[in-house]
Amino acid sequence: MVISSRNPVHSVLFLILAFVNAAGIFMLAGAEFLALILIVVYVGAVAVLFLFVVMMLDVDFGELRKGILQYAPVGIVVGIILLLELLLVAGSAFLVPEAAGTGVLPIDRGVENTRALGQVLYTNYIYLFQACGLVLLVAMIGAIVLTLRHKPNVKRQDIAKQVARTKAGIEVVKVESGKGL
Repeated sequence: MVISSRNPVHSVLFLILAFVNAAGIFMLAGAEFLALILIVVYVGAVAVLFLFVVMMLDVDFGELRKGILQYAPVGIVVGIILLLELLLVAGSAFLVPEAAGTGVLPIDRGVENTRALGQVLYTNYIYLFQACGLVLLVAMIGAIVLTLRHKPNVKRQDIAKQVARTKAGIEVVKVESGKGL
C-alpha cells in the first residue's frame, strides 16, 4: 500500500504502519531496543518525510478532507488490528512464558541486549554503519535543496559578484557625522 497508494499522505501513513508492525516483530524476537529505536527514529523520520512531501507537492488539505468519512471503516479496521497486535505482544509473556527465549540469537548471557548490539555494530559492521549515515546525510541535503524556494522580491547577497568587483567601480565618500543616508 505504500507504493500503490495514489495519495502521498496515505502512503506515509501506511509506511508508519509498516514500521509499527516491524517493531512488533522485533519485540516478539526479544530485541526490545531495536523495536523502540525503530519506532522513535523511523517514525520520526517518516514525520519529516511527510513534511517534505507536503512542501514539495503542495498538497491541498481542503481537498483531502472531502470524503474523509469514506475511509473511516478502513481506519477502524487498521486500528483494531494494531490494538490486537499490541495486546498480543504485551500479553505474550503471560500466555506462553517459555516462548520468551526461544527466538533469540546465541549471544553471551552476561551482556545486555543494547551492549551486544553496540558491540556488533561498532566492530563488525562499522563501515556499513558509517555508509548508512552518509547516505542519510546526502538524502537530507537533497530534500532541503529540492524544497528550497527563493522568493523573487527578496534581495539576496551574491558573494561572487562582491568578490569580482574592482577598484574602478568603487567610490569612497566621506560622510559627515549625523548626515548619513
